Amino acid sequence: MDQHLSFIDGLMTRINGPLALRFLIQPMVALVFAFRDGRRDARENRSPYFWALFWEVEHRRELLGSGWQSIGKVFVVAIFIDMVFQYMVFDSFRLIGALIAGIILAIIPYLLLRGPVNRFMRRKAGRRDA
Repeated sequence: MDQHLSFIDGLMTRINGPLALRFLIQPMVALVFAFRDGRRDARENRSPYFWALFWEVEHRRELLGSGWQSIGKVFVVAIFIDMVFQYMVFDSFRLIGALIAGIILAIIPYLLLRGPVNRFMRRKAGRRDA
């Protein structure tokens, strides 16, 4: 149980501690990339990204490569900044905590927005054509 409490305490310290502005900036950067890629997907008449990852098995490798190419740098920066934070606050590094922070700050916002942007842009284009 102590491990869970220390993990939760670590999360709260990340939100309220030094470098907390990254909880705004990094997801916003991920959302910019997701918006750009979702628009491109709509122009190229591709399926929504998250849906296609699971159901279009033949394109999964290409989709993962495309997503990683877009969000990989933001993910790595999120991990690096979290490790700097850990060193400042805890005087140690916890790779698992940094990976979780990277997933929360970069990967999840990207996955949540790319597909809906695609759908929105396709509907918008469909209304213009009608």
